Amino acid sequence: MEPDPLIADLGFARVDVDRARRTGDAEVVYGAGKTPGQVIAILRTLHERHPDRAVLATRLSEEALAQVATSLPGASVDAVARAATLGPLPTARGTVAVVSAGTSDAPVAAEAALSIRVHGAAADVIEDVGVAGLHRLLAVRDRLEAADCLVVVAGMEGALPSVVGGLTGVPLVAVPTSVGYGASFGGVAALLAMLNSCAPGVTVVNIDNGYGAGVFAARVARSARERPE
Repeated sequence: MEPDPLIADLGFARVDVDRARRTGDAEVVYGAGKTPGQVIAILRTLHERHPDRAVLATRLSEEALAQVATSLPGASVDAVARAATLGPLPTARGTVAVVSAGTSDAPVAAEAALSIRVHGAAADVIEDVGVAGLHRLLAVRDRLEAADCLVVVAGMEGALPSVVGGLTGVPLVAVPTSVGYGASFGGVAALLAMLNSCAPGVTVVNIDNGYGAGVFAARVARSARERPE
């Protein structure tokens, strides 16, 4: 039987090498549950099919991060985002501001920022501006307004996206994180707060899903810059 030119069959994975043509964005490796060798093989395959653009692997273990850095010398490893890229980042079209409530939200915010860059937009990272000190958020309001899209990351009670959504009309995607004490229920409290936001225009992704938020926001930013003035 003729091999499928749209699929690279590695035995343990059928890699979708046609996704970039269909959607504009290449397949991304979700590293959780995969061995370091599997992650490396899929990254290498994607890079061979898309040598002109960065390919991404997310949710990598410390062992996988170390082995990617050793086995793929051209790879860039982001220990905070727990992710790795292979190949050149695209020229950025548009800007996404990644706004996080606290330092504990950094891994999810970093995953979002890296995903944004891989998917063709610039990321302006604004850290530690949670609602416990609103003056910190008000001090960066000009950066919020300058963005084409916002990713707002928060745990605990998840209030930050509502506040940001009340300050600006920039498209906003909220990311609840699993940060918080017992009654936060691993991010469920933040998720429900964001879903019930009284600020209009707030969309929400799943708990800790910085990657999904980053792809959405990058597409919004790219589209905003592709439209004629």
